[in-house]
Amino acid sequence: MKVRRVILIVLDSVGVGALPDAAEYGDEGSNTLGNTARAVGGLHLPHLGALGLGNILPVAGVPPAPHPEGAYGRMAEQSRGKDTTVGHWELAGLISPRPLPTYPNGFPQELVREFERRIGRPVLGNYPASGTVIIEQLGEEHLRTGWPILYTSADSVFQVAAHEEVIPLPELYRICEIAREMLQGEHAVGRVIARPFVGKPGHFIRTANRRDWSLPPPAETVLDRLTASGRSVLAVGKIEDIFAGRGITRAEHTRDNMDSVDKTLMLMSRHKAGLIFANLVDFDMRWGHRNDPQGYARGLEEFDARLPEIRAAMRPDDLLILTADHGCDPTTPSTDHSREYVPLLVWGPRVRPGVDLGTRATFADVAATIAEAFGLAPWPVGRSFLPEVWDRKRIRGITSPQSNTGSGRRPRG
Repeated sequence: MKVRRVILIVLDSVGVGALPDAAEYGDEGSNTLGNTARAVGGLHLPHLGALGLGNILPVAGVPPAPHPEGAYGRMAEQSRGKDTTVGHWELAGLISPRPLPTYPNGFPQELVREFERRIGRPVLGNYPASGTVIIEQLGEEHLRTGWPILYTSADSVFQVAAHEEVIPLPELYRICEIAREMLQGEHAVGRVIARPFVGKPGHFIRTANRRDWSLPPPAETVLDRLTASGRSVLAVGKIEDIFAGRGITRAEHTRDNMDSVDKTLMLMSRHKAGLIFANLVDFDMRWGHRNDPQGYARGLEEFDARLPEIRAAMRPDDLLILTADHGCDPTTPSTDHSREYVPLLVWGPRVRPGVDLGTRATFADVAATIAEAFGLAPWPVGRSFLPEVWDRKRIRGITSPQSNTGSGRRPRG
């Protein structure tokens, strides 16, 4: 029996240690998972631990499993950069040899003036900042003037923040679409992001109405090849935005991590074949960028508590892949992404337990594995790990939500 369905879940920013070239990015010593665990006095992740998470790297509170139930390893990034877009593109089989443009001193004045001309109003800001900090700094002036707040970060992003009662969502989205049309060529940033918020000065809150306009992938991804072959690619969270809608047959946008898990389970119950590709963004957006290791730890434990539901929903011919797209260490002074290895955990009723997948040379090994799993032509980059983990003659019992609960300690929080 061949693989009929792959469930690929990206734990956004859950890196597992600095890459050899991390110093070039200012990220020496970054280790999102390991440093978070130490900062909070240990993590309680019995289900991820059972798959082999603690066998990948030392994680306080998550010892190596003597008999891991899954296959485990880590992957290096071959693309230049450390942002969401190139990380996901590489997972889908597209390596980016040049980093996307970044703007550590803000966007060029001639670009900003043209943007202001096209949207018919001036902008505030135009400097790198945390999204929550900049709305506190400029939110009151925004309320008074009606001018949108423009900012960036260490990533290749053009972000526009606006109060929903000052610039309604349709207008904010129109403004961002204008930006996406402009930002081509040398200024082809990875993503234009709408960042709506509500509330009063001193109590502004960003809403779940964020939208991303990504640069389309410059070449074919495994998602394109899957849909061209008639297979379903079901996107959860910001996956559709990251790939600019390409290679997606159905998209489910979500509010937060738990909503992403709910939507993944819903799609698993309704679709028996194809790729389900989910992103859990809160690790990055809510806790990594805000240097909140306690929140990060709580989010990891909340996901761990849901993992038995995902495993219980697995069919005999399913393959589950858990990984990440970069790091975002909440314990370092930086609030930006970090250049790190990402974890690789693989499970399924027909997956050989305890397989050490080692250090993979590229995230594109995931794309190569997906291509082989669905009987497509071999992917031109990356090396499939399917032969190492898949045993079509093997089938094991599927873990129920009540099993393997470890000490029974509840997630923190």
